[in-house]
Amino acid sequence: MFFSDKLRLLRTQANLSQEDLADELHVSRQSVSKWESGISFPEIEKLISISDYFHVSLDALLKAPLHDTPITETMDRLVLQFLGSSQSMHDISQQLVTIMQDGKIDAREALQLEQILCALDHIMQDICKLKQTFSTAYTTNTTGISGSES
Repeated sequence: MFFSDKLRLLRTQANLSQEDLADELHVSRQSVSKWESGISFPEIEKLISISDYFHVSLDALLKAPLHDTPITETMDRLVLQFLGSSQSMHDISQQLVTIMQDGKIDAREALQLEQILCALDHIMQDICKLKQTFSTAYTTNTTGISGSES
């Protein structure tokens, strides 16, 4: 992704108009428009101001690629699965408390424990997939366009 695209994305994510951003950077709206269309490029002082304003490193602004849509879609899906798992974890906790109340595990409770272990395996798989996806996204773009590094 080019600087012009990144600037437009950052501006729109911040719900700013070109005029708003121009005011923040003490430039004309036409300058912002030219930067976003790739007609011209900001001076180094303005690049630093843009970097500071959006809390984005100059590397991310100038050379690091943004995450691809498939990665973010995958991450969104995996995060939703994980959030669903958090409800399962709550249920599992409740079941474990019930099982352990009398200090004995009968045959029915042993079966419940097997089911809990199976559910935990699925949750762990979801966590591993999420971790792998985040790791892949992070190594693809170590500076992150929407991160707070600068």
